[in-house]
Amino acid sequence: MTIAFTPSESAPVETGPVVVPEPAGPVMAEEPEFWEPSAPEPQGAPEPQEVPEPQEALAPQVTPEPQGDGGTEASHGEDGAEDDSEGDSEGDSEDGRDHDPVVVRDARDFGVYARTGGWAFALKVARSVRPGGQAAEGTARTKVSAKAFAELAGCSPERVMRYYKAWDMAADDGLVPQFEVLVPGEDIDLPDADVWLSYYTSRNSASSVRGQAISAAAEAEGIRPTKALEVAENPTALRAAILADPGTAEAARGALLDRMKEDPALQTEMARAIARTDDLKKAVASEAKAADRIGYVRQIVENGQIRTPAGQTVEAPAELRAEAERHLSLLDELDDSEEAGEWAGEAYDTVKGLVAKAVEEDPALRVQERRTKFYSSLQKATKVFEELTLDEVMEEDIYEADMLQRLEALQEAIGTCISALRRATTTS
Repeated sequence: MTIAFTPSESAPVETGPVVVPEPAGPVMAEEPEFWEPSAPEPQGAPEPQEVPEPQEALAPQVTPEPQGDGGTEASHGEDGAEDDSEGDSEGDSEDGRDHDPVVVRDARDFGVYARTGGWAFALKVARSVRPGGQAAEGTARTKVSAKAFAELAGCSPERVMRYYKAWDMAADDGLVPQFEVLVPGEDIDLPDADVWLSYYTSRNSASSVRGQAISAAAEAEGIRPTKALEVAENPTALRAAILADPGTAEAARGALLDRMKEDPALQTEMARAIARTDDLKKAVASEAKAADRIGYVRQIVENGQIRTPAGQTVEAPAELRAEAERHLSLLDELDDSEEAGEWAGEAYDTVKGLVAKAVEEDPALRVQERRTKFYSSLQKATKVFEELTLDEVMEEDIYEADMLQRLEALQEAIGTCISALRRATTTS
């Protein structure tokens, strides 16, 4: 079939072959590519001024309209329908066709890691590494040693072997294939990312006795062993966190107290450290005093008994017990961060005053209280006098006139006391 072009024609013929106007000149000899019209490429269509007129004339009958600002054009068939394989121009930036291939590759790698975690990298080790001692047969001939793989990766062989061991343990559990069936470059379905941490330990210390103990304690607390191991390997970081953050310091305090219950050596070290620090000694004494006072009030509430100043234990009056309960409830409602010393002092003084009042209001109790107090003082004086060593006075020159004066005064006081007791006995 032959198509002729004439200078006088100004429009293409509607029927038959496509005819377009041609610049004046001799009849053009056809070139092969002009007889095989092709659809414009999906991406990067040439600008109109760069396309020769004959090629535009021989394009498909429905000429694609420019899209947007001259960007990607969507290809159409002869029926004007959009090609499903291309999509519309608005979706080009969403499906990645217009993005840098490097960015697309990174995004896909990130997606793989988000789904599988460390399994994605463990697979690369498992299918490419043949540790020393393993026969290089079959597909294993193309595999390399952990050292060679590490050199290619720019990391340590130990890190490579940690991934290798994680895969080995998972393979023993039937979670992933064994190394022998894996071929370099082969992709397989990988477990979920959450399972990875059950097999992988990122630190060498995890294999030691100390590391195993830390890992076990971490699992008991419901945290990842790798976190606990990281803290244990960096005491300076732990110290910095304790010094800077009250929450971390509180957690450390609780942990130390729990450990001291089962570690006598640590108890001794902590007690020694406190005794050698004046501020800590004062703080401990203050807290001990507050604890004793709270204990005094609590004993009245729980046992319903009071201890008098002379040391007697008697039933607590209802009024006194109710007041003790009120103060104890206030003490129990205090937060750990609140100072209990002032509250404990107030509760103790109040209850102590009520105890003294109860003793004075009961005649029999008052007499017994004074008798007990007098007898207690007499016992103390007797013990002190018995501890005097008169032999040392005779053997060494320690005598002073003041000593004799004090003894004579004591003798007079004792004589007065004896006379008073005798009169009381005669009267009774």
